[in-house]
Amino acid sequence: MAVHMTTTNLNTPVTNWQKNIETFMSHGWVQHGLVFLILLNAAILGLETSPDIMSQWGDLLHWLDHVILGIFIAEIVVLIAARKLRYFSDPWCLFDFIVVSIALIPASGSLAVLRALRVLRVLRLINKVDSMRKVVSGLLSSLPGLGSVFGLIIIIFYVAAVIATNLFQHQFPDWFGNMGLSAYTLFQVMTLEGWSQEIARPVMEVFPYAWIFFILFILIATFIIFNLFIAVIVDSITADKEQNQKDHAQFDAIQEELRTVLAELREVQKLIAKR
Repeated sequence: MAVHMTTTNLNTPVTNWQKNIETFMSHGWVQHGLVFLILLNAAILGLETSPDIMSQWGDLLHWLDHVILGIFIAEIVVLIAARKLRYFSDPWCLFDFIVVSIALIPASGSLAVLRALRVLRVLRLINKVDSMRKVVSGLLSSLPGLGSVFGLIIIIFYVAAVIATNLFQHQFPDWFGNMGLSAYTLFQVMTLEGWSQEIARPVMEVFPYAWIFFILFILIATFIIFNLFIAVIVDSITADKEQNQKDHAQFDAIQEELRTVLAELREVQKLIAKR
């Protein structure tokens, strides 16, 4: 029996059974089942942190963890069999492969830290839930803009750290003794964690006008820069959404043109048949 084959973007032939695997794996109930297993696995990994629970249900939890891991491995093996090298050209599939592969490395000795990294399997939800994937894609596309904002923060922190060190170094060496200490103290001020009672007010007892420096720094570093971060991310996500809508609109227009062409071809066939 002849096998019908098509060609992919990577010029790799795709057989009917590979198409059937793709269709099966893309079924809603299969994807929902994988999402459920990811959430269940996350719950199991959380329960394993409790000594009391592990003393009673440890064997069962380990067994369930191994079963779920086996299903994840089977999913990846099946998809690799269907897509061949195309599987590794998809960044999300490559991410799934790395996260699941971590669990296969023996977590003993110096590699014992890898056992804690098993919880990274929860991040596979990003690939399974379309809305999460769109948000992450928007965040990644915003990285160039965020780089500019981050550079602006570095400049502001450097200037503020130099000023704070020069002003408060001798009276408050534990907070502003050098550039590193000043930068760390200013970071605490930027997060608004106890900045008033623990830092600003003690400094103001010695330097009454220090409040001007702290207020200006908070206004610039916390409110303005933080809002810039949000603006860049929102703008990137909005742009991605608009691009997707534009692509869908173009696809719908192409489909409509094809329907029109097919209708015209049918009319031509009818005219030819009448003659």
